[in-house]
Amino acid sequence: MTRLVLIRHGESVATVERRIGGVRTCAGLSPLGRKQAEALAARLARTGELKADAVVASTMRRAVETAEIIAPALGDLPIEQIADLGEHEPGPDCDGMTFDAFVERYGRPDWMGDPYFVGFPGGETVAAFKHRAALALHQVAHDHQDLTTVVVCHAGVVDVAMRSFLDVSLFGVFELGTTNTSITELFHSGPRWRLIRYNDAAHLEGLPHETNPA
Repeated sequence: MTRLVLIRHGESVATVERRIGGVRTCAGLSPLGRKQAEALAARLARTGELKADAVVASTMRRAVETAEIIAPALGDLPIEQIADLGEHEPGPDCDGMTFDAFVERYGRPDWMGDPYFVGFPGGETVAAFKHRAALALHQVAHDHQDLTTVVVCHAGVVDVAMRSFLDVSLFGVFELGTTNTSITELFHSGPRWRLIRYNDAAHLEGLPHETNPA
């Protein structure tokens, strides 16, 4: 049985500062994000619910920091970093911009509309991001057949995993709201992938899900 356990990173500095945090400017986890990851690590150490054979993460700092915090609870396995598991690539011109500055300059893109529309000038289209992330996820699954692999990644990548492994259209249909450090688990045994759990964030009880929520 092949298991993929997808963990979204903790809250990021970019989210708190309301910036577009691409791989060039990602400043890692916020103080709350570190607490969220530490709470997950404590849960995993206490329950022993994940017997991981491998840990992979995107190369974005917020994902790597989250993986480093939880790694001791997973047996201190080495963390393999895979760039193609990163979030939607905004390109060099938009990376690091505040959301307000982006909207002032480029308007508010319709991310749920035409997936080939260039929402980030110089960056990926939604279609390119989802194709890239799906290929990376399926390669991870192929490379770790009959193993349990923890994948520390991003909300957009979790969305792609749910859609591609469960054979749902990559575009439209539904929209997920994946919580920071939540656990989503899929397994493959037989002809198809199955969903075991989505957005399991029980370890965040008593912690805010975001800094200064509106």
